[in-house]
Amino acid sequence: MENQQIITHDNCHDLFIFAKYKILSMSKCEQCIIKQFNSLKALTKDELVRISGCKTSHTIKKGEVIFEEGDVLNGVYCIKEGICKLSKLSENGKDQIVKMVVKGQLLGQRSLISEESSNLQATALNDMEVCFIPKSEIFADLQKNPKFSFEVLKDMAHDLRDSDDIIVNMAQKSVRQRLAETLIYIHENFGTNPDDTLSVLLSREDYAGIVGTATESAIRVLSQFKKEGLIESVGKYIKIIDFAGLERVE
Repeated sequence: MENQQIITHDNCHDLFIFAKYKILSMSKCEQCIIKQFNSLKALTKDELVRISGCKTSHTIKKGEVIFEEGDVLNGVYCIKEGICKLSKLSENGKDQIVKMVVKGQLLGQRSLISEESSNLQATALNDMEVCFIPKSEIFADLQKNPKFSFEVLKDMAHDLRDSDDIIVNMAQKSVRQRLAETLIYIHENFGTNPDDTLSVLLSREDYAGIVGTATESAIRVLSQFKKEGLIESVGKYIKIIDFAGLERVE
């Protein structure tokens, strides 16, 4: 993350950093509404105040890698703005997208539990703002605050359930079904632009990575959806025309 701008909140030197880089101001953890959407909501005010004094804020440009597969994560990332994809490189050199992480969610919670290196790569799908909390600062809270520990475990259990669903879908559903469900999922979870196009701009390679198929297959299926009047293209964006039709895709 060499090209990313960072704000630290340790001491008076922060004023120099802030003036030098002129980056966005970073709200205090205890006042940040984002924490309500992840396990940090279980921390006490004193714990949040302490974390606020050691976190760093990063601006990440679209396409930049937050961390790579095999990296040792020494903390967690809280997504303040933007969306990133978690992917794994297969033996044939293609990316399988496992999950899209959005505003309010955490990256790297497993690093709090185990000493394993990351088995996924995180890449920004649009410009992002994230806060990084060092493991050394938050690990004690995991041990002393049972509510926080429980929330972290709940989030990890949810991720495991999603992984189970992905495996079942890959085995039992066609590429057409998986791609139709992906379009509906993106619409329901990420919303639309003012012109009703999907707010998340994904490449055809990304769609292929999500549904686990070749890029050529994803392009062919999207073209079929257009001919069938299920979707249309507006520039590089996709607009869903017939939701009921997508839901009936086999």
